[in-house]
Amino acid sequence: MADLVQEFNDYRSKMNEKLLADNNLVIKRIFNLDTNAYAEGALDVKTKELLGLVASAVLRCDDCIKYHLETSYKHGVTKEEMMESMGIATLVGGTIVIPHLRRAYEFWEALEENK
Repeated sequence: MADLVQEFNDYRSKMNEKLLADNNLVIKRIFNLDTNAYAEGALDVKTKELLGLVASAVLRCDDCIKYHLETSYKHGVTKEEMMESMGIATLVGGTIVIPHLRRAYEFWEALEENK
């Protein structure tokens, strides 16, 4: 299952390099805005990542969920904090979020395996 994390990161890195190498100013600005939005500010990075996770789940973006799960994990989010956040996401997003909850749980387990 640890391959799940590596496969996601390899693909994401490869495609981000290609996208940024294309030199599209709008795309580069969006990437930069995203990076800066999740930087330490009035809210700490951990909180911002959990907010990103909830929003991604409600919007049903599996790649976004994986990204925020991994970044949250790296910033010390516990499984309990992640599950509480995903509970809120499922409440807000409704039962249509449950398949994404399943995949998020599986990805979290893969992150824990990679310790």
